[in-house]
Amino acid sequence: MITKEMSIGEIVEKYPNTVDIFKNFGMGCLGCAIAHFETLEEGVTAHGIDLDEILGALCMAATNYENEQACQCHCGCGQHKH
Repeated sequence: MITKEMSIGEIVEKYPNTVDIFKNFGMGCLGCAIAHFETLEEGVTAHGIDLDEILGALCMAATNYENEQACQCHCGCGQHKH
């Protein structure tokens, strides 16, 4: 689950598929040093982005990522899904 208190860097590290969400909302500077420490709320406020809108999109992407990871092969063969 993604919250407004999480750092942008933490979100991207935990849910790599959120990078496109940030870029689509005009936050393409994910590599800058501030993004690693700035909270989601601080970042969207600085960029004039609606917090509820981006948070909804990020949470949906995080759920999709978790579902995909749960279906991946855990035995290491890479040939089947669970």
